[in-house]
Amino acid sequence: MIAGLSKAVTLYLAPLLSLASILLLLFAFFAPTVLLHTQVALLVVSPSLSLTNPSASQGVDGPTLFLGALGSCSRHNNDGGVTCEAPALSPTYDLSALPANAPDLLTAPTATTPAFIAIALGFTIIFFVLFTLISLRASLGARLAAAMDRPVLQRASAWIGLLGFMIGLTSFLVIRMWFGKAVEDFNLSISHGAAGSPQLVANTGNGFTMVWAAYAFYAVPLICALARLHVTATASK
Repeated sequence: MIAGLSKAVTLYLAPLLSLASILLLLFAFFAPTVLLHTQVALLVVSPSLSLTNPSASQGVDGPTLFLGALGSCSRHNNDGGVTCEAPALSPTYDLSALPANAPDLLTAPTATTPAFIAIALGFTIIFFVLFTLISLRASLGARLAAAMDRPVLQRASAWIGLLGFMIGLTSFLVIRMWFGKAVEDFNLSISHGAAGSPQLVANTGNGFTMVWAAYAFYAVPLICALARLHVTATASK
C-alpha cells in the first residue's frame, strides 16, 4: 500500500502540484498589470479610517492602489474604473490617484529582482516539462522512455528545478522585505501626521500568499526529483 501511494505521488500528484505552482507564480508575477487587476496584488493602498480615526466604524470612499512586480493599477474611488500601467521589468508606479498629501514612499524594487523572477519562472516551466516526461516515461513509448531514463537528463532536471526554486523564492523574499518596509513607513507616516493626513492604509497583498503556497507545492516535485537523483547515483555505483 505504501509503495502504491508513493508511486501515485511521484507519477500523478507531483506533476499536478508542479503545474499548480507555475499557475500561482504566474498570477502573482503578472498581477495586477496584466491580469486580475483588482483581485491579486503584492501591495495594496486602500481608503480606511484605521490610522486617522481608529474609533470610527463607517466606511470611507477614496483611491485604491494595487502594486505588483511589473507595475501598478489604480482607481480614484471605490466605484471608479481601474487604470493599469504597461508591464515592465523596471516599473515606475503611477501614484497620481493618491492625494497630494499622501506619503511618497512607494517605489518599485530594483530592476534585477523582477528579471530574476522571470528567469526563475523559465527554469520552473522547463523543470515541469522534464519532470512530467520523466515521471510518465513508461507511457511514452520505448524510444522516448529510453531518452527520459538517461541519468544525465534526470540530473539536469533536478538542478534546473533547484535553481528555479532558489532564485524565485529568494527574489520574492527580497520583494516581500521591500514592500514590508514600504507598508510600515507609509502607515507610520500617516498615523504620526497631522489632522489632515489622508484616510489611507497600506497592506501587503494576497499575491504573497499565492507565492508561498506555490513554493510549498513546488517543493514536492523538487524533493521527488532530488530523491530520484540520489537513487540513480546510488544504482550507478
